[in-house]
Amino acid sequence: MGFCAVLVAQEAYFVYDSVTEQKVQVLRMKIMAIDYGDAHTGIAISDYTETLAGHSEVIHSRKQEEVLAAIRRLIAEHDVKLLVLGYPRNMDGTEGPRAEKCAALGELLRQETGLEVILWDERRTTIDAHNILFQNGQNAKKRKKTVDAVAAALMLEGYLTRRRLEAQR
Repeated sequence: MGFCAVLVAQEAYFVYDSVTEQKVQVLRMKIMAIDYGDAHTGIAISDYTETLAGHSEVIHSRKQEEVLAAIRRLIAEHDVKLLVLGYPRNMDGTEGPRAEKCAALGELLRQETGLEVILWDERRTTIDAHNILFQNGQNAKKRKKTVDAVAAALMLEGYLTRRRLEAQR
C-alpha cells in the first residue's frame, strides 16, 4: 500500500492509496494511559490525532473502587476508546506482585468498560518523569503532585510512537 495525501477529520482521516488508487478511511480515537499506583494514579489522554497527550491528571486515592470510578468518568467525558495500562515489570523482565496487581486491574477495566486494555511495560517511566520535573525546576514536593501524570504521559507517548511505526509497515 502506498500513501500520498492525507485529509484529516476529527475521528477519522483518509489516505490515498497510490497502489489501488483509492481513498482509504483510517479511524482515530482517544487513548488513555494509566499509571496505577497505591495512592496516586496518573492519567494521560491523547487527542483524536493520536499525536499528543491532550489531558492529564492524577487520581488521588488508595481505594481501587474510587480509582475505577474516576477512570470510568474520564472515559465517558473524553470518549476514550482504548486503554494502555502501565505494567511494572522488574528491571530483569520478571513480573512481581505489583505487575500482578496491575494485570488484575486491567481485567477489571476490561469487564467494567468493555474496552481493550493493553498492558504496557512501564519500566523507568517514573524515574524519567522525576528527572524531567527536576530539570524543569520543580522541587520534590511539587514533583510528588504531578509525577504520576507525567509518567502516564511518557507511557502514552511511547505507545503512540509504536502505534505510528507499526502503521507505517
